Amino acid sequence: MSPETSHHGPFEPGDRILLIDQRDRTYLFRLETGGTYHTHSGTLAHDLLIGASEGTRLETSRGMVFVAFRPRFADFVLKMPRGAQVVYPKDIGPIVTYADVFPGARVLEAGTGSGALTIALCRAVGDAGKVASYELRDEHREKAVENVEAFFGKMPDVVELRRGDLSEVADTAERFDRAVLDMPEPWGPLPALRQVLEPGGVVCAYLPTTGQVQQLVLALPRNGFQHIETFETLKRGWHVTERSVRPDHRMVGHTGFISIARREA
Repeated sequence: MSPETSHHGPFEPGDRILLIDQRDRTYLFRLETGGTYHTHSGTLAHDLLIGASEGTRLETSRGMVFVAFRPRFADFVLKMPRGAQVVYPKDIGPIVTYADVFPGARVLEAGTGSGALTIALCRAVGDAGKVASYELRDEHREKAVENVEAFFGKMPDVVELRRGDLSEVADTAERFDRAVLDMPEPWGPLPALRQVLEPGGVVCAYLPTTGQVQQLVLALPRNGFQHIETFETLKRGWHVTERSVRPDHRMVGHTGFISIARREA
């Protein structure tokens, strides 16, 4: 189930390539034998990259210098096609950490959206785990299938992208260790989650507004969930040079609130 982003060695046809220019702008494309990448500053033959190592410097036909790497997961998420709004990398890390998604975990997700969080959960559970993800909208599910397959090269065996309502899981005999929710009304399926989550299991919800957070947090204890916490993450970059170190003028502020709770016995 190894994603192509963990591949080592020289570049090969089919690899995803991340080019970084002199102004630190990034460009993502797939390497093809005989292909040509077109930029605003000239063209670059794919064959110049095939067989080269990561970190190789190249020039376009008009003299623009690029450095080539394989993309990190964060690079892929920010540039992948999307139907629904993606969960940004600054929130994916805390979600996976605070939801305590571990190798071998059985994870229930809703909604799938564009699949960014699904990919992260899949990497976290490993080959021995399971990710069952529900999505109501066909167009979002189709886009998620495309993105998950694009990242891993195929649909991983541990992932099942389901069309339907999360509450339908209560009609199955499945059991889960963790639940990760990116949906507008996560308080609705709490009774179903209580049925399928193991005692001590973690539920994590990602919500954009304070009103949604309040309604969820008030509903959690009534449905058998405790040890509740809510937080957000803010990302501020820093500009570091020989003459000065200062914060960037712009930062990635509020994107969503993360709420965590544990299922009572």
